Amino acid sequence: QARVVESGGGSVQTGGSLKLSCVVSGSQSGFCMAWFRQPPGKEREMIASIYGSSGTYYLDSVKGRFTVSQDIAKTTAYLEMNSLKPDDTAMYYCAAQPSTGYCGSSRSSFGYWGQGTQVTVSP
Repeated sequence: QARVVESGGGSVQTGGSLKLSCVVSGSQSGFCMAWFRQPPGKEREMIASIYGSSGTYYLDSVKGRFTVSQDIAKTTAYLEMNSLKPDDTAMYYCAAQPSTGYCGSSRSSFGYWGQGTQVTVSP
């Protein structure tokens, strides 16, 4: 059974930066990993995903500002967030699913989830 732990959230002002980390522990390696976020009162949405060099996905609203990366073992992922806006305020979740190259695009595609880390961007 894998365990997912995120870290790195916090409070910044508009235009600031944060870097989130996500570690999947357990006996497996080779996870597709994704970042979701859930603003207050809204649905959880996928903002980025990665599986090694196979490719990455970004939600349009974060393209050019956020960068997702992953270690070679595909058990650690990062989300570097720049030019943060108040609309980026949300609980950020890391999700993981064992994969051989395909990353799903919905919540149901991922079987392992972290507890979330809060990101707050003030005007």
